[in-house]
Amino acid sequence: MMNETKFTSPQKALTSYIKQKPTPMNISYRIKLLLACCLCTLSVILIQAQEKPLQIIVIGAHPDDADLDAGGTAALWASMGHNVKFLSLTNGDAGHQSQGGGALAKRRRAEAQESARRLGIMEYETLDNHDGELIPSLDVRLQVIRRIRRWNADIVILPRPNDYHPDHRNTGLVVQDAAYMVIVPNVASDTPPLKKNPVFIYSQDHFQKPNPFEPDIVVNIDPVFERKVDGMDAHVSQFYEWLPWTSNSLDQVPEGKAARKQWLAGVRSWKMKPEWRSIVEKWYGPEVAADVQKVEGFEICEYGRQPSDDEIRKLFPLSLIHI
Repeated sequence: MMNETKFTSPQKALTSYIKQKPTPMNISYRIKLLLACCLCTLSVILIQAQEKPLQIIVIGAHPDDADLDAGGTAALWASMGHNVKFLSLTNGDAGHQSQGGGALAKRRRAEAQESARRLGIMEYETLDNHDGELIPSLDVRLQVIRRIRRWNADIVILPRPNDYHPDHRNTGLVVQDAAYMVIVPNVASDTPPLKKNPVFIYSQDHFQKPNPFEPDIVVNIDPVFERKVDGMDAHVSQFYEWLPWTSNSLDQVPEGKAARKQWLAGVRSWKMKPEWRSIVEKWYGPEVAADVQKVEGFEICEYGRQPSDDEIRKLFPLSLIHI
């Protein structure tokens, strides 16, 4: 059963995971996870002593989107000492069956702040654009450009513009439009431009047309999966009220806090796809890849800087690679 109130460090969560995870986890994989825990702690020391932390911004349309798209990977980055920001382009003031407007926006901002605390990320900002009304306008593009610049982002994670929700599609479009422009001095000239274009990366989705998602990077989130669910659990208005209501499954949400969190972990799945196994093997090696269960996938956007494999290893929390 997942803990309701206590949020341990990712390193402690990793150790707990190793102790509690039953078969088919083999001894070799457990040893690798323990070594990864040590490497994670060492990486924090090295970053603080020698290196500049990475700056990562995950951009979604609504408060809760970034949690879904990259909550596990964000928790891993944060545990390594990197600076992670979640940005919602709307205030979420339409996403509920019985609440709305300013009261709902205030509730969702509070939920976002609690999620940030649980995930261990540095910041969760919610803009004042109305939910359901987001368009990829010049004004919104400039909002995005300024925030990517102020965060001095090395990595920008965004949704693809293939989605059922217009806000999701338009978030993908407007962030794509901001790529490259973040280094142009005469655009949003009130905010200093970045010296180099960040790596822009799409988060995973299941949409097939006009083209399916094809991951370049697949991150093992087994050690922090409980942390990801903790973050999502903070968005009570969405995962236990609004989204079940839209799918006519509100009666399936359990009453107790612990029971509904367990339900959330099951109804929202990030299971390894068989066709992604070779990608995990590339980054973690075949022995580790054979036992990975929960993952988050990412596809490199052509509009940002194109990283080499060596740079990807430096940018992403892939601490289990070939150990």
